[in-house]
Amino acid sequence: MTHSQLITRAIAWLRSYGCGIVLSEQACVSGETPDAIGWKRRCRSVVVECKTSRADFFADLNKPFRKNGEGLGCERFYMVPRGLVAAEEMPDGWGLLQCNGRKVEVVLRPPRHNHRTPTGLMNEMNLLLASLRRVEVRIEPQTITEFLKWKNRMAEYNGGVLPADIVPAESEENHYIGEFARAAESG
Repeated sequence: MTHSQLITRAIAWLRSYGCGIVLSEQACVSGETPDAIGWKRRCRSVVVECKTSRADFFADLNKPFRKNGEGLGCERFYMVPRGLVAAEEMPDGWGLLQCNGRKVEVVLRPPRHNHRTPTGLMNEMNLLLASLRRVEVRIEPQTITEFLKWKNRMAEYNGGVLPADIVPAESEENHYIGEFARAAESG
């Protein structure tokens, strides 16, 4: 199994794990380039590092952001081909996912508490902002804001009515916005 194949499985697994936003192989200001990282509700991040050899697995443990505890992810997993490493070899706080063909098995769940430090959170924000900037560069001269309001332009084009198969922006399911709106109402 190749590293690229593992990353593809990690992305699919993160989506099935409830992550609405998933990025892969995007560099972070800390020097960390997670193979796959996703965000669930309440900004809970999940990192999956893919390893195809024992040497790569053990080398990863010695990276500065692993040693100083400033790495990304509230939850952290290693994904490996079946039998490459054992659950007993996982560093504290890490889970283990094993691939057997197309199946991904959760061999070890990480502890439920949040491993992300304030520095890790800032590094994740940097990663997300850098990714948004990459999108903005690709859609220029349009801005991100204009791009996100495409439904308004669609309605204007259609005489003020959205086509039947398009849901209005205010009716879109977006757990992230809903949580912030509830927090603002109760705050």
